[in-house]
Amino acid sequence: MSKKTTIGLICGGTSGEHEVSLVSAYNIQAALDREKYEVLIIAIDKNGAWFLGSSPELLENTHDVRQVTFKKNLPTALPQTGSSANENLTAKEQSGSELAEVDVFFPITHGKLGEDGALQGLLELLGKPYVGADVYGSAICMDKDVTKRLLQHHGIPVSRYKLLRNPKDLSFEDAVRDLGDTLFVKPCREGSSLGVSKVRTAEEYKLALQQAFAADRKVLVEEAISGREIECSVLGNDSPEAASVLGEIVPLREFYSYEAKYVDDDGAELKIPAEIDPQVSLKIRKAAVEAFLITECRGMARVDFFLRDDNTFILNEINTLPGFTKISMFPKLWDASGLAYPKLLDRLIELAQE
Repeated sequence: MSKKTTIGLICGGTSGEHEVSLVSAYNIQAALDREKYEVLIIAIDKNGAWFLGSSPELLENTHDVRQVTFKKNLPTALPQTGSSANENLTAKEQSGSELAEVDVFFPITHGKLGEDGALQGLLELLGKPYVGADVYGSAICMDKDVTKRLLQHHGIPVSRYKLLRNPKDLSFEDAVRDLGDTLFVKPCREGSSLGVSKVRTAEEYKLALQQAFAADRKVLVEEAISGREIECSVLGNDSPEAASVLGEIVPLREFYSYEAKYVDDDGAELKIPAEIDPQVSLKIRKAAVEAFLITECRGMARVDFFLRDDNTFILNEINTLPGFTKISMFPKLWDASGLAYPKLLDRLIELAQE
């Protein structure tokens, strides 16, 4: 009997997407084939401390993204200097030998310090394969400004925007003149629509800038695109495989916010596959694969578009660590494309080992 592959499933983290990450991790560990894999759960708390566990019971209240958490009466994976919590740990636990036994790391740490290349850099230092984009692709795609500039250079359409490094860089009047009456204000390096505001007045604009700059020192002010929200999943490394079928998100609120994605059961309707002209669908899927390559992605990405009434489209953003919750589009799109959840995880692990 061949040895099982040990998967180090990293979840949690210090970002505002901590809870979503825990739910994603619970779903992933539940779908991994235990005939093939041993699973070590590595949970990072909101202060950055790492904890180890091998049982899914490590994660609690996984049915509710508002209450999900993990038990902390566990061995620490990265002992902190001077921490009394480490005094009773065995030498094995303190040496981190459990991490050394991991064959493939599977980070599902959405947001800052988990999806932006920081964690990927640490995994590079460990010399172990890991699922998803490397340092370069992660850093590029986390920065919406850098992503847009690269895509524009290669002729892939993106929304008009202004980059701000100071709230005083762009007045509301100038923003409206250049970008239109309705604007989106968002942190440059956040995910899951955290810190994003849709604004139509000067007062809303002022508050939106405060909120966005509280999350990041780079802020985007974008035009509001009128169109259908279309998403596509991509798998592969240097030669990406064909993109998935397309899915459509129909927001039932003002826009597809964090709450609509993960908290509000009635926040949006998902249509898979999306009802789109086949030729337009093919163009979007090709653009998704091209964008995957342009931004140095590896392993996986979910590429989000806006489709206008005239069948032209805008690429909105690229997500290198998409959600794996029960309502997440990335696995749903592959399932609709004939690649079921467990087989999708097998493929991602294969791509990490490639």
